[in-house]
Amino acid sequence: MYRITWLSRAVKQLGKLPVRDNQTVRRAVDKLSVFPQVPGVKKLASHEYSYRLRVGRYRVLFDADKEICIITIQEVKKRDDRTY
Repeated sequence: MYRITWLSRAVKQLGKLPVRDNQTVRRAVDKLSVFPQVPGVKKLASHEYSYRLRVGRYRVLFDADKEICIITIQEVKKRDDRTY
């Protein structure tokens, strides 16, 4: 099981989402505790962060430390041309 931590930037971005989307993203992130068997996760190449989780029209960008089983949520962004 992985422990999930949030950076303050990601918490701030999550707080700006509509309540319904906020709850949906939180539920999807909670499922990351059984990483890597989570649907919608993709390893990113040539990107600042290692992985992304697709949650509807939002993307959760995160890093995973497989040695100590910690996932750090870096950003929560609405999908557009500048997300990646």
